[in-house]
Amino acid sequence: MLNDSPIRPVDVARVDDRPLWVEILGEEVWWDEPRPHEGGRRCVVRRGPDGVPRDAIPQGWNSRNRLIEYGGRSWRPLPDGGVVFTNWADQRIYLYGGQPAPGSGEAAGGPARAGDGDSGGDGGQPVPLTPDDGARYGDLYLPPGLREVWAVRETHPAPETTAPGTGAEPAPRSLPCRELVAVPLDGGPVRLIVRAQHFLTNPRLSPDGTHIAWIGWDHPAMPWDGTELCVAPLDALGSAGPYRVVAGGPEESVIQAEWRDDGALYALTDPDGWWNLHLVPLDGSPARNLAPLQEDCGDAVWRLGNTWFSLAGDRIVLVHGTPDRRRLGVLDPATGEMTDLDAPPTYWNPTVSTGGDLVAGVAASPYTPFEVVTVDLRTGAHAVLSPEKELPDRDVLPDPEAVTFDGVHAHLYPPRGVTGPAPYVIFVHGGPTSASTMVLDVEIAYFTSRGIGVADVNYGGSTGYGRAYRERLRHQWGVVDVRDCETVAHGLIAAGRAHPSKVAIRGGSAGGWTSVAALVHSKVFRGAVAHYAITDPEGWAAETHDFESRYLDGLIGPLPETRQRYLDRSPTLHAANASGPALLMHGLEDAIVDPVQAERFAAALEREGTPWAYLTFPGEQHGWRREETIIAAMEAELAFYGLIFGFPTPEVPPLTLRGMHQ
Repeated sequence: MLNDSPIRPVDVARVDDRPLWVEILGEEVWWDEPRPHEGGRRCVVRRGPDGVPRDAIPQGWNSRNRLIEYGGRSWRPLPDGGVVFTNWADQRIYLYGGQPAPGSGEAAGGPARAGDGDSGGDGGQPVPLTPDDGARYGDLYLPPGLREVWAVRETHPAPETTAPGTGAEPAPRSLPCRELVAVPLDGGPVRLIVRAQHFLTNPRLSPDGTHIAWIGWDHPAMPWDGTELCVAPLDALGSAGPYRVVAGGPEESVIQAEWRDDGALYALTDPDGWWNLHLVPLDGSPARNLAPLQEDCGDAVWRLGNTWFSLAGDRIVLVHGTPDRRRLGVLDPATGEMTDLDAPPTYWNPTVSTGGDLVAGVAASPYTPFEVVTVDLRTGAHAVLSPEKELPDRDVLPDPEAVTFDGVHAHLYPPRGVTGPAPYVIFVHGGPTSASTMVLDVEIAYFTSRGIGVADVNYGGSTGYGRAYRERLRHQWGVVDVRDCETVAHGLIAAGRAHPSKVAIRGGSAGGWTSVAALVHSKVFRGAVAHYAITDPEGWAAETHDFESRYLDGLIGPLPETRQRYLDRSPTLHAANASGPALLMHGLEDAIVDPVQAERFAAALEREGTPWAYLTFPGEQHGWRREETIIAAMEAELAFYGLIFGFPTPEVPPLTLRGMHQ
């Protein structure tokens, strides 16, 4: 154990998060950025020709939303210099800056503008455009030529209750309603455009203004299973008529679509097992893969509004590759020729925007964090626009290595200053339909700089390796993911890199599930750290939010037919088999995985006499956003490894495990 690492938990808090979306508008580039030191809010930022980034929304406003709980595109810049955004506190859409919108506050049922009555500049406040009625909005889109913003609206009916003492069965789960709506920027009532599938995203207006396209799907499918690309005519009032499905289906996942012209759409979809870019004509002729690649140009849709490609005149800029390296390419749709842009970042996130010959995105490398980056399509010149972050010295950062063990993909981050077998922690990403990328992760460097190696595993079910690898997890969650993590651990031990008795496992959400499942169903792990983890799958299926309420149908199997699988794989029910202690951490406002999941597992470990610790964080949801939470979680995790691996951790507060003899 090395106690001279310069990397502190606060460095993790201030470096590891990233912008979610970028947009080029005229000579400005806009993005959003996390502010863990401001209570975890997200602030929209704009950078003009003078090169100075400026906050585009006032202090205290938080551009987030709870659409499908994971959120959707939360802001859009306006041509007049203003911005529309969703605010976390009440989930409404607000207008800030730009030209005045007389009466907009009153029309929306909200307060009139504060300050000096200007349009939201110095001294002004954002004006609500939607009613204060509990509805959530997200996936914002500005249809060209119209003074309105389109969005997905999500409304949650009040749950029905049964009078006490009646003996009646509890009322079934009340499902939210989602619709595509238009919100006038100059005030007025919200207008319904489309009510179709249970989940909707990607509203797009045709160039001639006569049709709308969107992507939708229904339970029990998840958006990476099967979605439908739909097109419908718009009537004189701007509402959609009957729609037809032009691409997608039960086993084809369309994740983004943009109009080429009035007669065809470009769509990112996977009929051949890889998310590739297709041309979808509306005359009924077959869709055509514009650049067939044995690699993905997309990801799982966890947030609504991501963009993996953007039109740049007669060219298309899109991301493609694997979790090891994802490049930014320029496609000529007429010839299928793809040219990769020569820019230093090695991994580009799913937010791409173009304006003229400029493309903007969010990208990183193994030694640089996710930053807002622009590339000139003519010259190849690139620039980093987001404020520079204070990074650890290069010599304390690990040199990652992409490896496979018996077909299981992983990224290895070797420990600093260790020769011979070292303590190792298997990192397990969430999702589980997601992936770990090989980029700078200061959280990982926090441990490797202290002599603890990390193996970040992209187990079966991970994205970025095609549908076949993704569907290795179908009905096998709690089996394949556990086995794959165990395979990597055994591979590291056999290679002499990991100490046989000093291997732990950790993860968050679904990664937390795999961590505690591995603790009880495998003997290789000395302990487990689980952030906001699922521990009781049958209980979670009944308790979780609507978006994932049928997710386990594909991951484990439908209930009640396959209930025995849930019982067999439940970490809580098999706590007696735990191979070591567990550290559990949970946010008390988590609407995706209720804290009761951690409480059940802790209680089961207590009954079995297995050491454990459970930390809770008020004000946190599913994931850590506040600086003080991130610091506390990092310190607790390091202290935990010190206890189970047997080394001192004097730099962090001590951690007490219940039931462990100190």
